[in-house]
Amino acid sequence: MLDPSAGVEEHEPLLLLASASAGRRATLAAAGIEHQTLPVDLDEDGILAAARAAAGDAPLAPAEEVLLLAREKALAATARSEGGYVVLGGDSMLEIDGEVVGKPHEPARAAERWRAMRARTGVLHSGHWIVDDRDPEDGGTGATFGATASCALTFADLSDEEIDAYVATGEPLGVAGGFTIDGRGGPFVESVEGDPHAVVGLSLPLLRRLLADIGLGIHELWTPVDDGSAEGSAPEDDPAPVPDVPDRSRPAAP
Repeated sequence: MLDPSAGVEEHEPLLLLASASAGRRATLAAAGIEHQTLPVDLDEDGILAAARAAAGDAPLAPAEEVLLLAREKALAATARSEGGYVVLGGDSMLEIDGEVVGKPHEPARAAERWRAMRARTGVLHSGHWIVDDRDPEDGGTGATFGATASCALTFADLSDEEIDAYVATGEPLGVAGGFTIDGRGGPFVESVEGDPHAVVGLSLPLLRRLLADIGLGIHELWTPVDDGSAEGSAPEDDPAPVPDVPDRSRPAAP
């Protein structure tokens, strides 16, 4: 919340991002979209294992798996918040030759994957899930739905020295596919075909379409323009930090 005593009207962002991803937060901030965050920690491997077992002989495609995880994150954040938000969950996976390349976690595994990925093309899937948890009097629909944005990307033909140096930074260990296009891994992505925002896990065009389905224009989430007239207001080039929402778990609905 902003401090009313500073001459600024109290205001709380409507969009709640169920993610700690710096890339997703930066994408929203750069697009002028106000948001708060409530990251959730789920057993993603367990969720996927249960879904794969239930699917039986009709295995889920990577685009479906990533949407499933996005949904579970959005639902978990909704249950843990105080309510009244439009909640956005997201997850990403890299697919190469039909196989999913997840977060490597370990340096040796990251280096092995990069040696297999270099000079090749893969598909990055980014799942997006919306939960409209607004009150009905505020236009809430109660809708819960989502979609996946995918794009093809081609990796550079890295040398072993480059791979070892990149892995040593620790950056690729905790991200899908073991790379970030908006960080040190940027020089190693030769081309992107499709929505470039999907590479960082949040497609702005897709988000716009999802919001439209609940009667909300993406421009309604833009940060209000500060003309500097309010005493004590921050300068335009000094944006306020994105607030985190306290985890105040609500009992599940019967």
